[in-house]
Order: sequence, then structure tokens, then C-alpha cells
Amino acid sequence: MNIISTDIADVFVLEPRVFGDDRGFFFESYNERAFQEKVGVNVQFVQDNYSRSARHVLRGLHYQTQQTQGKLVRVTVGEIFDVAVDLRQSSPTFGNWVGYHLSAENKHQLWIPGGFAHGFLVISEIAEVAYKATDYYAPQYERSLLWNDPTVAIAWPLDGDPILSSKDKLGQPFKEAEVFQ
Repeated sequence: MNIISTDIADVFVLEPRVFGDDRGFFFESYNERAFQEKVGVNVQFVQDNYSRSARHVLRGLHYQTQQTQGKLVRVTVGEIFDVAVDLRQSSPTFGNWVGYHLSAENKHQLWIPGGFAHGFLVISEIAEVAYKATDYYAPQYERSLLWNDPTVAIAWPLDGDPILSSKDKLGQPFKEAEVFQ
């Protein structure tokens, strides 16, 4: 596994070693020991999530104020633009975002620690996204950051309006959002 640093110190792109031949391919999508050694964090994943979405669906930007979730995100079908926004006030990158194209083709994964808002935009006709989480879903602590907040200014690769859930349409502006110390 190759680890690629991002503009935010604690967020990483993971690039697996892929073994392919005329039969197809094989890769190890997760190895706890390698993850801990290369990413430098010791986490326990307690929940796996899976979604399927159509082109232009934008999910997010979600986070939990308690029971914060670190996420290891990958795409099994299609392509997304995956985004993490730093909501940690003590961080030198507070309010900054990073975004990466994850696809079934490139097999990259994005590690997003707790303290970040997370969301993605579907680029392909459909996309299926699988991610591991370090804590359980807790709806009472879930919050949404406004996807197009001008303070954060995410450069979504979007032509037209995204398809949003009613919950995501009500996302909070960054200046009003609950953030972390």
C-alpha cells in the first residue's frame, strides 16, 4: 500500500498494490497492521456502510459532534469526488478542504479522521461507495455543513445543480456550524 499525503496533514489517500492478469485483479482493500504502520493511527472500525447513488447526487457534508467517525472511503462501482472539511479549531488547516477523485478504476481510498465533515459528489452514471467507520452512527449528534458554503468554497466538479436530500439542503453555513476544539 502506498500512502499519499494531502494538503491536510491527517487526511491520506491510500493506493493499494493491485495484482492483475488476464483473469482480472486482486488487491487487499484493508490490512489493519499496514494501515496502522503507514497512516500512523490505531483505530478500530466498528461499522461498514454502503451506498448507491446516481450522477449529480451530492451526499454531505456530514459529521457527528459526539461519537465522531473516522472514515476509510472507497468506491466499488463508478467514480466520485470525495471531500473532507477540517472542523477542528485547534488545527492549522481549520476550515480548509481537500477533495479527491475515487473510483472503481483507480481503487484509491481516502482516510478521513474524526473532526471532519465528509461528503461526495457522484461523477459517473452511478456510484457505489463503501466505507468503514470508527464509531457507530448516532443521528442525535449528526450535523450537515452546507455543501456550497462560500467560506469553505469547495470547487465541486459540477455542471448545474446537485441532487440533494432534504436534510442536506438544510446544512449549516460554516460560520454557524458546531465545530471541534
